[in-house]
Amino acid sequence: MILAGDIGGTNTRVAFFEGAPGALKQVAIEVYPSREHSGPEEIAGKFLATRNQPIEATALGIAGPVRDDRSQTPNLPWVVESTHLAAELKLPAVTLLNDLEANAHGIAELGETDFVTLNIGASGAHGNRALISAGTGLGEAGLLSHPDGYEPFPSEGGHCDFAPRNEFEADLLHYLTARFQHVSYERVLSGPGLFNIYQFLRDTGRNEEPSWLAERIATHDPSATVSQVGLEGGAEICVRALDVFVAIYGAEAGNLALKMMSLGGVFIGGGIAPKILAKLRGPAFLDAFTAKGRVSALLQGMPVRVITNDKTALLGAARVATLAAARARASGA
Repeated sequence: MILAGDIGGTNTRVAFFEGAPGALKQVAIEVYPSREHSGPEEIAGKFLATRNQPIEATALGIAGPVRDDRSQTPNLPWVVESTHLAAELKLPAVTLLNDLEANAHGIAELGETDFVTLNIGASGAHGNRALISAGTGLGEAGLLSHPDGYEPFPSEGGHCDFAPRNEFEADLLHYLTARFQHVSYERVLSGPGLFNIYQFLRDTGRNEEPSWLAERIATHDPSATVSQVGLEGGAEICVRALDVFVAIYGAEAGNLALKMMSLGGVFIGGGIAPKILAKLRGPAFLDAFTAKGRVSALLQGMPVRVITNDKTALLGAARVATLAAARARASGA
């Protein structure tokens, strides 16, 4: 049996899988609010406590940089170490990898119904791929093309400096700099980032905040409220905040595509994209994605697809663990 986990800033998913890569079968799964627990040891311990299963291999994707099998999560007060996890949970070993790297591995486990195409791209497009995912934070990863398929690798590109493209976005940068000092793309392209854009529009007098909306934001999740009201067209300030978010999302996806030279395509992952598909299908996202001056035609030829399967990172972690188990069996034979 394979134990896999997707440790996010909001929720952590833990599951058992069985089967081979490309045909993994989920056996059991639980979802836990991340901030209500002291760390993945507590979460995985709860999951395992009610299930007596021999575990062959374990892999966990975590929302943070992984270095020397250790991660200090930027959106959670956790320090996670694979050796400590293995000892605490009495497991033979734990593979710890960045959640976007896990997400990239998971793409190989998906079918066509798990994608929505935003840009078809050039016929027979082939080459490196890129993955960008806005959710609680902003993750970015690459998939290196080679003769046997794709080799995912992580990055921390979401923490790169936010680069405004016009005077409006320059004002947004100045507003956020006063609050955060360093303004990364994650400060704009994430759930909290959407609310940052909303606050900028409100606080600089660009859009008025209706009293009913202020009351709703005070009692509900601010980012989810802005997104929902914006999609419904219920308040101009929310519509505009979402439009700004989508345009910047497209621009940064294009930046990543150029850095990765992702002729094989760009994937939009994370929890936000499937919820705002109506906006992503509009012209703002792709216009910003391809607006790269003399190399715009290069971007126009790249396929762009939204991942709609919310278990992609979990599947990726399971795939990594399954491959590790196969290698261990082969080396022991």
